[in-house]
Amino acid sequence: MSDHLKRIQLGDGVHFTAITDPKFKSNRISVNLLLPLEYETAANRAIVPFVLRLRYRDCPDFTRLNEKLDDLYGAIVDADVRKYGAYQIINLSVQALDDRYAIQPAPLVRECADLACGLLFDPYLEDGLFAEEDVRLEKQNLIDTIESEFNDKRDYAISRCVSLMFGGSPLAVKKYGTRERAQEITAQSATDAYRELLRRAAVEILFIGSGDPSVAQKVFAERFAGVERDPIAYDNSLPVSAAKQVKTVREDMDIAQGKLVMGFRTGETSSPDQVNAMKMMVALYGGTPFSRLFKNVREKLSLCYYCAARYDKACGMMMVDSGVETGNEEKAQQEILRQLDLVRQGDFDEEELDSTILTVVNALKSTVDTLSGLENWYLTQILSGSDESPLENVEKVSRIDKRQIQEAAAQITLDTVFFLAAKKEGQDQ
Repeated sequence: MSDHLKRIQLGDGVHFTAITDPKFKSNRISVNLLLPLEYETAANRAIVPFVLRLRYRDCPDFTRLNEKLDDLYGAIVDADVRKYGAYQIINLSVQALDDRYAIQPAPLVRECADLACGLLFDPYLEDGLFAEEDVRLEKQNLIDTIESEFNDKRDYAISRCVSLMFGGSPLAVKKYGTRERAQEITAQSATDAYRELLRRAAVEILFIGSGDPSVAQKVFAERFAGVERDPIAYDNSLPVSAAKQVKTVREDMDIAQGKLVMGFRTGETSSPDQVNAMKMMVALYGGTPFSRLFKNVREKLSLCYYCAARYDKACGMMMVDSGVETGNEEKAQQEILRQLDLVRQGDFDEEELDSTILTVVNALKSTVDTLSGLENWYLTQILSGSDESPLENVEKVSRIDKRQIQEAAAQITLDTVFFLAAKKEGQDQ
């Protein structure tokens, strides 16, 4: 294990990871609860962190909680819902100044760990349930968030392609669940989801910053020792498959610009070298402002308004999405596939590869500049079974050569094509 990262098991299905960096003046404590994504339960679980962050037993209203945060030199409490492959991640975090920088001596690390545990283990309850008003407020916020995806047609088209590509599996379930399930949330169902998370979730606690992680480690160990647990066994194996046939779906909608989304399977990427090569291949192909897709499909041939590729390691997927004039979708699709063939054949020069490496390296180096950037990086590393730092990854991606790029491209197979078409004038609604 790398010397920048210390990881131990605190209890049944509970792990604590410390990443220390003396350049920061603050610390970030992040609690992540993982359960497999399920259509029926995703929305109820998704509301939980947002209800928890509102208040807790020792700070039973928003004013008291804000006063508590002010006492901790402006500490910040945040909540989030993330998706990693087939798993939903319920996140609570507390970020605050380290003890050494307090005006008066203060055990800020311990108090922030106590605060995080208070939010997680001692929520504000009324008659044993989350407060009706809290659930009503966050339920509407959740519904608004889910509906905002439909209003952003690019996000909607990508989501539809993912659903078609992985239909019937947890990979197809959205991290916030569906509008229909969100509308059914009650104080009882949200509280039940919370209790299930505490009992069954795999838990990853990250401490990132310049302070003493052992203080927070002790606080969490003591609190989890008092919780009855029956956690899932987290599985970090990656989907490995090639597309057997291409699914093509067209949907008409009253929009100004068509959206073409193509989902590809990435095949076998079990080794770190394969992952790095795939990451670099996708960046060269469509992940930078000078990529093959940008330069040729968008700039040279003017077949789309935008065209970009992204790599999802946890889903074993590459996604290419573009904004296309209805009527040009076939030409755009053919050119997108042609550019992939050219990459497979090695029809790119060293300058393209060097520029891609430089772009990826700069992005990796910027990751270490913020606590939240490091949190996202290391949580992903832990979930994929690695402890590699961003700077260690810099060294590896810098060594990726042309042959590895070609081999990665050769593994790519087209699985699903989704086109959200602009309705023609006079077409039925």
